[in-house]
Amino acid sequence: MNKIQQIILTRLICAFSMLLAGTVLKAFPQTEFLSLYFYIACAITVGFDVLISAVNGIIHGHMLDENFLMTVGSICAFILGEYAEGSFILLFYQTGELFQAIAVGKTRKSISALMDIRPDFARLVKGTTVEEVDPYDVNTGDIIIVEPGDKVPLDGVIIEGQSSIDTSSLTGESVPVTLFVGDNILSGSVNLTSPLKIRVSKEFDESTVSKILDLAENASTRKAKAEKFVTSFAKYYTPIVVIAAIVIAVIPPIFFGSLSEWILRAVMFIVISCPCALVVSVPLAFFGALGGASREGILVKGSNFLEILASVDTVIFDKTGTLTKGNFAVCEIQTAKDVTKEELLEVAAICESHSPHPIAKAIKEAYGDTPTFNGKYETVAGKGVRCSKEDTVFLVGNESFMTENGFTPFEVESHNTAVHVANDKYLGCILISDEIKPSAKEAIDSLKKVGIKNVVMLTGDRAATAESVAQTLNIDKFYFELLPSDKVAITEKIIENSSKRVAFVGDGVNDAPVLARSDVGIAMGALGSDAAIEASDIVIMNDDLNLLSKAVKIAHRALRISKQNISLALAVKFSVLILSVIGLSNIWLAVFADVGVLIIAILNSMRTLGKIK
Repeated sequence: MNKIQQIILTRLICAFSMLLAGTVLKAFPQTEFLSLYFYIACAITVGFDVLISAVNGIIHGHMLDENFLMTVGSICAFILGEYAEGSFILLFYQTGELFQAIAVGKTRKSISALMDIRPDFARLVKGTTVEEVDPYDVNTGDIIIVEPGDKVPLDGVIIEGQSSIDTSSLTGESVPVTLFVGDNILSGSVNLTSPLKIRVSKEFDESTVSKILDLAENASTRKAKAEKFVTSFAKYYTPIVVIAAIVIAVIPPIFFGSLSEWILRAVMFIVISCPCALVVSVPLAFFGALGGASREGILVKGSNFLEILASVDTVIFDKTGTLTKGNFAVCEIQTAKDVTKEELLEVAAICESHSPHPIAKAIKEAYGDTPTFNGKYETVAGKGVRCSKEDTVFLVGNESFMTENGFTPFEVESHNTAVHVANDKYLGCILISDEIKPSAKEAIDSLKKVGIKNVVMLTGDRAATAESVAQTLNIDKFYFELLPSDKVAITEKIIENSSKRVAFVGDGVNDAPVLARSDVGIAMGALGSDAAIEASDIVIMNDDLNLLSKAVKIAHRALRISKQNISLALAVKFSVLILSVIGLSNIWLAVFADVGVLIIAILNSMRTLGKIK
C-alpha cells in the first residue's frame, strides 16, 4: 500500500470502531442517545471526502455520479432514523474504493516497470570533456558514453568497448546479452560491466525508449467495446434511476400512505442503482490485463486490441524472421559450366553490396571482403536486384526473376532458399539456409489449443521451401513466391472469408502494410523496427513465439472476467431493485447490491493480474 491507501485504511478502521461502538451503545437504553454521536462521527470520518466530491460534482455540472448517490442515500437514511445504515453505506463504499485503489495500484506497478527505463541524463562527449545533459539535447551523430550501471539513454551504435547488456526491461528476457563494436544498442537497456562509447543514431523522441513509453502511457485511452458500453450505460442509466426514485418517493404515498416507508424505499433504490460496480470493475479488468501483459513482455496498445484478439480464430504468419531465425548463411554454391564458385560469389556480392536484406548480408559475409559497386542499382520488389555498369547487366534474384529475363535457372531440389545469378548468361545459384526457430512448433501447437482454428503462412520463398516449413510446423495453409503487395491482397481475402477476426504476425521489418491491414497486427521481437511499432497493435517485446498463446489467453481472460462482472452487477442490481420497490428489501441488502457487488467485481478483476501458464 502507498501512503494514501494507508491513510484510507486507518480511516476505515477508526470509522468501523465508531460504528461498532454506536451499535453497542444503542443496545442499552441508558446509553442509546450516545449512539447517534458515534454514528455521525463514523459517517464524517469515512465520508467527508465523498461529500466534498459530491458538492464539487454539483458545482461542475456532474451531479449524478456515485459520490452524489452515496451522499444522498446516507443523508436520507439519517433523516429516517436509520443511523447505522447511513454510516454503513459510506463505510462500505469507501472499503470498495480502497479495494479499487489497491487493484489499480498493482496494475500500475506492472506497467510502471516500463516507466523505469526512462533515462535521467546522457553523458555527451564534447571535445576532450564529458558533460551530463538532458537526453533531449543530444542529436543524431553525437557521441555519448554509458558507464556500467547506467541506462542507455538513446539508440545508437557501439564504436568503442564491449559489455554485457541487461535488456529485461525491454524484452522480459532475464539473460544479459554481450554487445561489441558495430552492434546496435537500444535505449532503455542497462549497461552492466564495461564503459561503452556510442554514436547516437536517433534523437530521443524517435528512440526505442520514447516509443515504448508513449505506447504504455496511451494504452488505457483505447477502450474496448465492453468499456464503451459501460460508459454509455451509466450515462443514461443513472439519471433514469434518480427520476424513478423520486417517483417512488412521491407518487405511491398519495394512494397507499406511509410517506416515510416509501422514502426509505426510494433511498434503497438510489443506493442499489449506483453503477460503480460496472463503471469501475469492467475497465479494471482490461486495465489489469494490460498490466499483466506488460509483465510478460507483451506490449498492447489498447484494451480494444485485447478484445479483438479474444475473437481471433485465424493467425497469419510471415515466414522469414518470424517462424525462422532470419540468420541466413551460404550453405552451397552451384555453378554453370566454365564458371567458378569464386566468380559466382563475387558477382552476387557486388550486386548485393547496397542491399540491407538478410540474404544479401549472408552473401556478402560468405564473400569475405567488402564489395563495392559504382554502377546503376535497381531493386525489384520481391524478386531481386538488377545492376548495370557500362554495357554489362547483372541479375541476382529468385527463379521467376531469371525466367522473366530470358534465363533458364537450375532446378533446385533442396529446401533451402536459392539465389540465382546471371549477366549475359546464366552463372548459377547460391543456396541459403535459414533455420526454423526452436519454439515455432510448440508455439503453433499452443495457439491451436487456445482456440486458433486456422494457421496460415506467407512467404516470398519458393514452393519447396514453404512446403517444408509448413509440414514441419503443422501449418494449415501456406502461400509462396509472394511480393509484398501479394501478402496484403491475400490477407484481405482471408479477412473477407473469415467469420471472426484475423491476426497477422510479422518480424516488423518488411511487414508494416500487412500489420496495419489485419484486424490485429502483432510484431515479433521488433523493438528495433520503427515500422513495426507504428503499424502493429501488439508488440511481443522479445522473440519468443510462445508469448503469442499467452497473449490470446490474457485477452480471453480479460473479456471473460469483464462479462462476468457485467452479468453479476446487472443481475444483482435489478433483482434487489425489484425487491426494494415491493418492500421486500432493506438498507443492508441495498448496500450489498451496490458496494458488495463492487468489491466482488474488483476482486474478480484482480485475477487479470495473475500470471498465465
